Amino acid sequence: MTTTRRPSRPDRPSPITGLAARPPTGPHTATGTEPATTPGVAGVLARMRTLAATLPAEDGVAVFNGVYLAVTEAVAHRLGDGGFQDPAAAGELDLRFARRYFDAVDATAAGRRPPACWRPLFQLRRHPGVRPLQFALAGINAHIGHDLALAVLDTCRALECEPAALEADFERVGALLTSLEERIREQLMPGPDVLDVADPLTHLIGSWSLDKARDGAWVAARALWSVRRLPEVAEELTERLDAGVGLVGRMLLTPLPG
Repeated sequence: MTTTRRPSRPDRPSPITGLAARPPTGPHTATGTEPATTPGVAGVLARMRTLAATLPAEDGVAVFNGVYLAVTEAVAHRLGDGGFQDPAAAGELDLRFARRYFDAVDATAAGRRPPACWRPLFQLRRHPGVRPLQFALAGINAHIGHDLALAVLDTCRALECEPAALEADFERVGALLTSLEERIREQLMPGPDVLDVADPLTHLIGSWSLDKARDGAWVAARALWSVRRLPEVAEELTERLDAGVGLVGRMLLTPLPG
Protein backbone atom coordinates (compact mmCIF):
# COMPACT_ATOMS: atom_id res chain seq x y z
CA MET A 1 0.00 0.00 0.00
CA THR A 2 1.38 3.32 -0.97
CA THR A 3 2.07 5.94 1.69
CA THR A 4 2.59 8.87 -0.64
CA ARG A 5 2.08 12.21 1.11
CA ARG A 6 0.62 15.22 -0.59
CA PRO A 7 3.35 17.87 -0.63
CA SER A 8 2.52 21.04 1.24
CA ARG A 9 2.15 24.17 -0.89
CA PRO A 10 2.99 27.16 1.31
CA ASP A 11 3.13 29.35 -1.76
CA ARG A 12 -0.42 28.48 -2.76
CA PRO A 13 -3.30 29.74 -0.63
CA SER A 14 -5.98 27.28 0.33
CA PRO A 15 -9.08 27.43 -1.90
CA ILE A 16 -10.96 28.25 1.27
CA THR A 17 -8.76 30.59 3.25
CA GLY A 18 -9.01 33.28 0.60
CA LEU A 19 -12.79 33.35 0.94
CA ALA A 20 -14.49 36.01 2.92
CA ALA A 21 -17.46 37.78 4.07
CA ARG A 22 -20.63 36.90 2.21
CA PRO A 23 -22.48 33.72 1.24
CA PRO A 24 -23.88 33.12 -2.24
CA THR A 25 -26.89 35.32 -2.85
CA GLY A 26 -29.12 32.83 -4.62
CA PRO A 27 -29.54 29.21 -5.63
CA HIS A 28 -26.99 27.51 -7.81
CA THR A 29 -27.95 26.06 -11.13
CA ALA A 30 -26.00 24.18 -13.72
CA THR A 31 -24.46 26.22 -16.47
CA GLY A 32 -24.28 24.98 -20.01
CA THR A 33 -24.75 21.31 -20.78
CA GLU A 34 -25.02 19.01 -17.81
CA PRO A 35 -21.94 16.73 -17.72
CA ALA A 36 -22.31 13.11 -18.68
CA THR A 37 -21.85 11.57 -15.25
CA THR A 38 -23.17 8.71 -13.14
CA PRO A 39 -26.80 8.65 -11.95
CA GLY A 40 -25.49 8.74 -8.38
CA VAL A 41 -23.53 11.94 -8.87
CA ALA A 42 -26.44 13.46 -10.79
CA GLY A 43 -28.61 12.74 -7.78
CA VAL A 44 -26.07 14.40 -5.49
CA LEU A 45 -26.15 17.52 -7.62
CA ALA A 46 -29.95 17.58 -7.65
CA ARG A 47 -30.12 17.32 -3.86
CA MET A 48 -27.56 20.10 -3.38
CA ARG A 49 -29.42 22.37 -5.80
CA THR A 50 -32.65 21.74 -3.93
CA LEU A 51 -30.97 22.75 -0.68
CA ALA A 52 -29.50 25.82 -2.37
CA ALA A 53 -32.95 26.85 -3.58
CA THR A 54 -34.70 26.34 -0.24
CA LEU A 55 -32.21 27.51 2.40
CA PRO A 56 -31.94 31.23 3.20
CA ALA A 57 -28.69 32.62 1.77
CA GLU A 58 -27.53 33.77 5.21
CA ASP A 59 -27.95 30.29 6.72
CA GLY A 60 -24.57 28.81 7.61
CA VAL A 61 -25.50 25.47 6.07
CA ALA A 62 -26.43 27.28 2.84
CA VAL A 63 -22.96 28.86 2.76
CA PHE A 64 -21.27 25.48 3.00
CA ASN A 65 -23.72 23.90 0.55
CA GLY A 66 -22.87 26.56 -2.03
CA VAL A 67 -19.17 25.79 -1.79
CA TYR A 68 -19.77 22.05 -1.89
CA LEU A 69 -22.07 22.37 -4.89
CA ALA A 70 -19.41 24.28 -6.83
CA VAL A 71 -16.86 21.55 -6.10
CA THR A 72 -19.26 18.73 -6.97
CA GLU A 73 -20.20 20.35 -10.28
CA ALA A 74 -16.51 20.50 -11.15
CA VAL A 75 -16.01 16.86 -10.14
CA ALA A 76 -19.00 15.87 -12.31
CA HIS A 77 -17.52 17.63 -15.33
CA ARG A 78 -14.18 15.93 -14.67
CA LEU A 79 -15.92 12.56 -14.48
CA GLY A 80 -17.61 13.27 -17.77
CA ASP A 81 -14.44 14.26 -19.62
CA GLY A 82 -12.23 11.40 -18.43
CA GLY A 83 -10.27 13.34 -15.86
CA PHE A 84 -10.06 10.48 -13.37
CA GLN A 85 -8.01 7.30 -13.48
CA ASP A 86 -11.03 5.19 -12.49
CA PRO A 87 -14.23 7.18 -13.12
CA ALA A 88 -16.49 4.50 -11.64
CA ALA A 89 -14.55 4.40 -8.37
CA ALA A 90 -14.26 8.20 -8.25
CA GLY A 91 -18.01 8.52 -8.78
CA GLU A 92 -18.69 5.97 -6.05
CA LEU A 93 -16.47 7.88 -3.63
CA ASP A 94 -18.17 11.17 -4.53
CA LEU A 95 -21.60 9.63 -3.90
CA ARG A 96 -20.71 8.03 -0.57
CA PHE A 97 -18.95 11.19 0.56
CA ALA A 98 -21.99 13.35 -0.18
CA ARG A 99 -24.34 10.93 1.53
CA ARG A 100 -22.64 11.62 4.87
CA TYR A 101 -23.39 15.33 4.49
CA PHE A 102 -26.99 14.62 3.52
CA ASP A 103 -27.33 12.27 6.51
CA ALA A 104 -26.30 15.14 8.79
CA VAL A 105 -28.82 17.46 7.10
CA ASP A 106 -31.59 14.88 7.40
CA ALA A 107 -30.79 14.02 11.02
CA THR A 108 -30.99 17.68 12.01
CA ALA A 109 -34.24 18.20 10.09
CA ALA A 110 -35.74 15.20 11.91
CA GLY A 111 -34.69 16.47 15.33
CA ARG A 112 -31.91 13.91 15.75
CA ARG A 113 -28.31 14.69 16.68
CA PRO A 114 -25.92 14.68 13.72
CA PRO A 115 -22.35 13.46 14.19
CA ALA A 116 -20.28 15.57 16.58
CA CYS A 117 -18.24 17.02 13.71
CA TRP A 118 -21.40 18.60 12.23
CA ARG A 119 -23.04 19.83 15.42
CA PRO A 120 -21.27 23.20 15.65
CA LEU A 121 -22.38 24.23 12.16
CA PHE A 122 -26.01 23.17 12.67
CA GLN A 123 -26.19 24.68 16.15
CA LEU A 124 -24.68 28.03 15.15
CA ARG A 125 -25.97 28.26 11.56
CA ARG A 126 -27.94 31.46 12.31
CA HIS A 127 -25.67 33.07 14.89
CA PRO A 128 -25.31 36.78 14.01
CA GLY A 129 -21.73 36.91 15.30
CA VAL A 130 -20.44 34.19 12.98
CA ARG A 131 -19.24 35.30 9.55
CA PRO A 132 -20.03 33.38 6.36
CA LEU A 133 -16.41 32.41 5.85
CA GLN A 134 -16.46 30.70 9.23
CA PHE A 135 -19.53 28.69 8.22
CA ALA A 136 -17.74 27.56 5.05
CA LEU A 137 -14.63 26.55 6.97
CA ALA A 138 -16.60 24.69 9.64
CA GLY A 139 -18.56 22.70 7.05
CA ILE A 140 -15.46 21.83 5.07
CA ASN A 141 -13.66 20.85 8.27
CA ALA A 142 -16.49 18.47 9.23
CA HIS A 143 -16.86 16.97 5.78
CA ILE A 144 -13.18 16.49 5.00
CA GLY A 145 -11.84 15.93 8.50
CA HIS A 146 -14.38 13.23 9.38
CA ASP A 147 -16.64 12.23 6.49
CA LEU A 148 -13.96 11.81 3.85
CA ALA A 149 -12.09 9.12 5.77
CA LEU A 150 -15.29 7.15 6.34
CA ALA A 151 -16.38 7.62 2.73
CA VAL A 152 -13.07 6.09 1.58
CA LEU A 153 -13.84 3.06 3.77
CA ASP A 154 -17.42 2.88 2.46
CA THR A 155 -16.12 2.92 -1.11
CA CYS A 156 -13.45 0.29 -0.47
CA ARG A 157 -16.06 -2.03 1.02
CA ALA A 158 -18.47 -1.46 -1.86
CA LEU A 159 -15.82 -2.01 -4.53
CA GLU A 160 -13.86 -4.63 -2.59
CA CYS A 161 -10.61 -2.74 -3.01
CA GLU A 162 -7.82 -1.36 -0.83
CA PRO A 163 -7.56 2.40 -0.11
CA ALA A 164 -4.44 2.53 -2.28
CA ALA A 165 -6.63 1.84 -5.31
CA LEU A 166 -8.38 5.18 -4.72
CA GLU A 167 -5.33 7.29 -3.95
CA ALA A 168 -4.57 8.59 -7.43
CA ASP A 169 -8.09 9.96 -7.87
CA PHE A 170 -8.11 11.20 -4.27
CA GLU A 171 -5.10 13.32 -5.28
CA ARG A 172 -6.85 14.54 -8.43
CA VAL A 173 -9.76 15.84 -6.37
CA GLY A 174 -7.27 17.72 -4.18
CA ALA A 175 -5.76 19.38 -7.22
CA LEU A 176 -9.25 20.26 -8.42
CA LEU A 177 -10.05 21.98 -5.12
CA THR A 178 -6.99 24.17 -5.52
CA SER A 179 -7.95 25.07 -9.07
CA LEU A 180 -11.38 26.24 -7.84
CA GLU A 181 -9.94 28.88 -5.54
CA GLU A 182 -10.98 31.88 -7.63
CA ARG A 183 -14.50 30.61 -8.29
CA ILE A 184 -15.14 29.97 -4.61
CA ARG A 185 -13.61 33.31 -3.70
CA GLU A 186 -15.98 35.11 -6.05
CA GLN A 187 -19.00 33.29 -4.59
CA LEU A 188 -18.24 34.21 -1.00
CA MET A 189 -16.45 37.49 -1.39
CA PRO A 190 -17.36 39.64 -4.42
CA GLY A 191 -15.05 42.52 -3.67
CA PRO A 192 -11.70 43.25 -2.01
CA ASP A 193 -10.25 40.10 -0.51
CA VAL A 194 -7.59 41.54 1.77
CA LEU A 195 -8.40 41.16 5.43
CA ASP A 196 -6.88 43.54 7.92
CA VAL A 197 -4.03 41.86 9.79
CA ALA A 198 -5.70 42.74 13.09
CA ASP A 199 -9.04 41.20 12.12
CA PRO A 200 -9.67 38.09 14.26
CA LEU A 201 -10.92 36.33 11.15
CA THR A 202 -7.39 36.57 9.75
CA HIS A 203 -6.15 34.41 12.60
CA LEU A 204 -8.98 31.92 12.22
CA ILE A 205 -8.43 31.33 8.51
CA GLY A 206 -4.72 30.88 9.16
CA SER A 207 -5.39 28.21 11.77
CA TRP A 208 -6.95 25.67 9.39
CA SER A 209 -5.43 24.06 6.30
CA LEU A 210 -7.31 22.19 3.59
CA ASP A 211 -4.20 20.27 2.57
CA LYS A 212 -3.50 19.16 6.14
CA ALA A 213 -7.14 18.18 6.65
CA ARG A 214 -6.99 16.00 3.52
CA ASP A 215 -3.70 14.49 4.65
CA GLY A 216 -5.30 13.68 7.99
CA ALA A 217 -8.34 12.16 6.30
CA TRP A 218 -6.17 9.90 4.18
CA VAL A 219 -4.14 8.73 7.20
CA ALA A 220 -7.36 8.16 9.17
CA ALA A 221 -8.86 6.13 6.32
CA ARG A 222 -5.79 3.92 6.13
CA ALA A 223 -5.71 3.48 9.91
CA LEU A 224 -9.40 2.58 10.08
CA TRP A 225 -9.05 0.18 7.16
CA SER A 226 -6.15 -1.55 8.91
CA VAL A 227 -8.28 -2.22 12.03
CA ARG A 228 -11.52 -3.02 10.22
CA ARG A 229 -11.50 -6.54 11.69
CA LEU A 230 -11.17 -5.11 15.21
CA PRO A 231 -14.61 -3.53 15.60
CA GLU A 232 -14.10 -2.13 19.10
CA VAL A 233 -10.86 -0.43 18.08
CA ALA A 234 -12.38 0.86 14.86
CA GLU A 235 -15.39 2.23 16.73
CA GLU A 236 -13.23 4.03 19.26
CA LEU A 237 -11.02 5.53 16.56
CA THR A 238 -14.09 6.71 14.65
CA GLU A 239 -15.63 8.28 17.75
CA ARG A 240 -12.43 10.11 18.64
CA LEU A 241 -12.02 11.33 15.07
CA ASP A 242 -15.58 12.66 15.14
CA ALA A 243 -15.10 14.40 18.50
CA GLY A 244 -11.76 15.94 17.52
CA VAL A 245 -13.07 17.34 14.26
CA GLY A 246 -16.12 18.68 16.09
CA LEU A 247 -13.88 20.52 18.55
CA VAL A 248 -12.02 22.20 15.68
CA GLY A 249 -15.35 23.16 14.12
CA ARG A 250 -16.50 24.74 17.36
CA MET A 251 -13.37 26.89 17.49
CA LEU A 252 -13.75 27.91 13.85
CA LEU A 253 -17.25 29.16 14.65
CA THR A 254 -16.19 31.40 17.53
CA PRO A 255 -18.44 34.49 17.25
CA LEU A 256 -16.44 37.54 16.24
CA PRO A 257 -17.06 41.25 16.79
CA GLY A 258 -18.78 42.93 13.85
